[in-house]
Amino acid sequence: MACYIASNNNRFYVAREPAYGSAAGVTAADRFPAVRLGIRERREAVRRRDKTGTRTFQGLPAELRRQTSFEVTTYLAGRASGTDKPRYGALVESAMGGEGRVTAGGTATANGLVLSFQAAHGLSEGMALTAGGELRMVAGVMDAQTVVLNAPFTAWMGAAPVGGGVSYGLDEMLPSVTLYDYWSPEGAVQRMLRGAVVDELELEVNGDFHELRFEGVAAELIDSTTAAGGFPAEPAVEQMDAPPVLGHLGQMWLGLGPSQAHTVTSARVRVKNNVETRTREFGWVTPRCIAPGEREVTAEFELYSQDTAVFEEMYQAARWRQPVSLVVQMGEQAGQMCGVWMKSFVPETPEFLDDETRLRWRFSASRAQGGASDELWIAFG
Repeated sequence: MACYIASNNNRFYVAREPAYGSAAGVTAADRFPAVRLGIRERREAVRRRDKTGTRTFQGLPAELRRQTSFEVTTYLAGRASGTDKPRYGALVESAMGGEGRVTAGGTATANGLVLSFQAAHGLSEGMALTAGGELRMVAGVMDAQTVVLNAPFTAWMGAAPVGGGVSYGLDEMLPSVTLYDYWSPEGAVQRMLRGAVVDELELEVNGDFHELRFEGVAAELIDSTTAAGGFPAEPAVEQMDAPPVLGHLGQMWLGLGPSQAHTVTSARVRVKNNVETRTREFGWVTPRCIAPGEREVTAEFELYSQDTAVFEEMYQAARWRQPVSLVVQMGEQAGQMCGVWMKSFVPETPEFLDDETRLRWRFSASRAQGGASDELWIAFG
């Protein structure tokens, strides 16, 4: 028996559930890399007001309603191919609502934002394309062989092959997932969360590594020591090659054009679903389902100011409350890229930061808008 349990002897798995709260089994392929998984279970605060004849607290019944929350922090991780879904794709689906859509690519010719394929492309808005270490998404479809991109490819010569990717769009409902938390040695307490739904997804740019954070609520925490019907055995452990992507690799595009911004120091994109659980119904201890509220999609970023057109355009857009586009690409190699596209967000008036030798602009949380579930797309390439 070990004198303690090493925190590195920890493995995480996630799978999408067939129905809310119906625990999904996992395989070795469902393991995903993460920095940490935090789980917090709280019992409902109830106060006894009966007269017991003493000032001593005499306890409460065991079956109080429970509130379970979780937080997963992970890195943008490399994959074998740009068309492979990320290992934490089920968490992205739970945050966004839409299932991952895979694009195959093809051969095409670029003219600015317009991309013309040699054959029918079968693409729709938000789907991902890659070329030359760059990730772009379809902003509009002109015809069966022509699309408009959300930002231009910067290096393009004539007809060239275009790679595919995996894109995630928004939807009205959010799927639930089952999260597994396995430890070594086998005698350690193993845990799982059923009915886990991501309330908040955050992507952070320009740290040591590109980071993703998932935070949400779950129906129930189950562990290997108290599970009535036994606890699922961990799949056979396989080597997982998922190197993190350095946080300074990538590019950012802003404005109506849009134009590339070369002086970004930090950026953060956040999706908040304002999820509420059905926990107040009579006769139930754990939640029966979830109810997403109004979605909040925001971006905040800092960059060194320059006397270029994109800065003038962004300042005018902030003062006039004019929607503009935001494109963030993290990573710069196939299988290591993640793209974020907000096609219509209204920037807040930037704060001027002059505490350094160079002037910085800070755009505080600026909210995206749209028609119906179209304010954000996330893609991996």
